[in-house]
Amino acid sequence: MERPLSTDPIQHLDTNDRLKQWRNWSGFWLIGLCNNFAYVVMLSAAQDILTKQESENATIFNKPGDTYKDVNTANSNHYDCNSVSTAAVLLADILPTLIIKLSAPLVIHKVPYGFRILFCVIMAATSFLVVSFSSTVWMSIIGVIFASTSAGFGELSFLSLTVFYSRDVLGAWGSGTGGAGVFGALLYSGLTQVGLSPQVTLLIMLTIPFTMLISYFFLLVPPPSFLQWKHSQSDNTIETSEERQQLMAESEEQEMCSQEDRRPGLLTLTEKLLIFKGLMPFVCALGLVYYAEYFINQGLMELLYFRTFFLTHAEQYRWYQTIYQVGVFLSRSSLCCMKIRKLWGLALLQVLNAVLLLLEVSYQFLPSVWLVFTIIFYEGLLGGTAYVNTFYFISKETEDRQREFAMAAASVGDSLGIALAAVTAFPVHRYFCSL
Repeated sequence: MERPLSTDPIQHLDTNDRLKQWRNWSGFWLIGLCNNFAYVVMLSAAQDILTKQESENATIFNKPGDTYKDVNTANSNHYDCNSVSTAAVLLADILPTLIIKLSAPLVIHKVPYGFRILFCVIMAATSFLVVSFSSTVWMSIIGVIFASTSAGFGELSFLSLTVFYSRDVLGAWGSGTGGAGVFGALLYSGLTQVGLSPQVTLLIMLTIPFTMLISYFFLLVPPPSFLQWKHSQSDNTIETSEERQQLMAESEEQEMCSQEDRRPGLLTLTEKLLIFKGLMPFVCALGLVYYAEYFINQGLMELLYFRTFFLTHAEQYRWYQTIYQVGVFLSRSSLCCMKIRKLWGLALLQVLNAVLLLLEVSYQFLPSVWLVFTIIFYEGLLGGTAYVNTFYFISKETEDRQREFAMAAASVGDSLGIALAAVTAFPVHRYFCSL
C-alpha cells in the first residue's frame, strides 16, 4: 500500500527554509565574486596596462633624431622594470576605496540598498570600458579608479547587508570574494595566454557586473519589511503584530535567526566613534596583514624575475597573482572548518613573508621560482584567513544594534593597509630599478 504524500506543514516549512538558505548563500557568494572581480583583474592587468602604454609612447617618440630609448632596451637591468611601478595601479585601485570606507559609514545608511547596488554595477562596467579603450597610462588609471569605487562601496554595503541574514552568509561572502581572485586572475591570465589582447579580454568581462545585478535582485531572498528603494526616517523597521505572531508560529530555527529581519536603530555620531574605537584592535591587525601582503604584491612581485624560467616576465607576474589568489580563495572559504581569533599572530607571519621576499629581491638567494610560488601561495592563505576571521568575530562580538555600522566601519582596515603599502612600494621600486 502506497504511503500518501506528506502534507505536514513543518516538513514543507523546512524545505522552504533550506531553499531560502541555499538562495541566500549562493547569492552572497556570487555577489562577493562580482564585487571584487574588477578590482582583482585591474591588479592582474597592472603590468600589461603599463607596458602597453609605455610601448606606445616609445613608438611615438622614437623617431629619427630623438634620443628616447626603446622600452625593451631601456629596462635592461636584472629586474626588467617598468618606469612606472605597478604600485601606481594599486594606488589608483585603493585610494577611492579608502576614501569611501573612511567617510561612507557615517552617512551610507541614508541610501537604500537597491540604489547602492545599481551604483556599484555602473561603476564596475564603466571601469572595464575605460581601461579597454584607453590610449594613455592616465586614462587607464581613471578606469582603475572606477573599479575601486565600485569595489569599495560594494564591500561596505554588502558587509552591512549580512546582518539582516543568518551568519553563514558571511562565510559565503568571504568565499565569493576569494573566488573573485582565482576566477579573475585565472580568466585574465588564461585568455591573454591563448592570444587574446588585454582589450578584448576586458570587454568579455563586462558580463560580470550584470551577474551581480541578477544575483542581488533575483537570487537573494529579502528579509520581511526590508526597505529596498526607500529610506526610513527612523532607520528602524518595527514588526507588526501579525508579523510577530507569524514569527512565533515558525520553527525554532527561524526564531533563533529572527534577528536577521530587524534593522538596527539609528546610532548617534558619538556612538559610532565609540564603536569604531572598540574596533581598533581588529582594524589595526587587519591593516598590518594587508600592508605586508600588498607590499609584496605590488612592491616586490614585479621584481621577482627569474630570467632562466620558461615563462616571460609578464607571464611570471600574472601567475604570481593567480597563485596568490588561489591561496586567498581557499582561506576565505575556510570559515566553516576553522576559526582563528589570534589575528595579531597572522599579521606577524605576514610581515615575516614580506621581509623574506624583500631579502630575496635584494640578494637573489632563492634557487628556484617554485619556492617563490610556494611563499606567495602561503601569503594568500594568511591574508584570506585574517579577512574572514576579522569580520566573523566582529559580527559575533558586536551588539545587534551596532553590528551594521561595525561591519562597514571595520572594512577600512584592509584598505588603509593596502594604501600605505602602495605608497611604500614606490621608493622601493625606484631604488631597485635604478641599480
